[in-house]
Amino acid sequence: MNRKFLAVLAFAFIAIGLLSGAFYFLAGNERTSGSGSAAIGGPFTLTDVKGKPFSSESLKGKPYLVFFGFTHCPEVCPTTLFDLTQDMKELGPDADKLNIVFISVDPERDTPELIETYLSNFDERIIGLTGTPDQIAEIARSFKAFYRKVPTSDGDYTVDHQVTIYMMDRQGRFALASNYQENQETRLAKIKRVIAGS
Repeated sequence: MNRKFLAVLAFAFIAIGLLSGAFYFLAGNERTSGSGSAAIGGPFTLTDVKGKPFSSESLKGKPYLVFFGFTHCPEVCPTTLFDLTQDMKELGPDADKLNIVFISVDPERDTPELIETYLSNFDERIIGLTGTPDQIAEIARSFKAFYRKVPTSDGDYTVDHQVTIYMMDRQGRFALASNYQENQETRLAKIKRVIAGS
């Protein structure tokens, strides 16, 4: 093996380790701040698919799930949104006790109109939000959500981003997390716990 290959391999293992560690932290909802809830999330105001301001205050009273993604995402985002759509069907009437929020990490391309068209492929109750680059960076920091632009060989770019579903309680406090590879049974059990308030 040449040195370049070994360096790439080592970098890959480090990246996997960092991502695994981040999810381990998020998934362990017992690891909390002094206030009794993990220091993840916070108040925000973004723009909804109609181009109107949308405040996190309007989410209070119902638990909600937050997923960061973008409309040009080739696999992870549509798969996650499809999974959440299936979860809403499985929940039946309890689905109305929950909000799901999709926040774009590609504000340069993801206009409200584009997000609305994109989300029309999934459960109609999913709330799509975008904002200025500064607004998106701020809310991502509050959720400890990683994302970055990655140039592609054709001169365009994609976005590398966190694949965590953040599960917030009725007061907007972090409760649980689900990762991209989690099976539906486990994910649904977590969602039901958040709905039940446990």
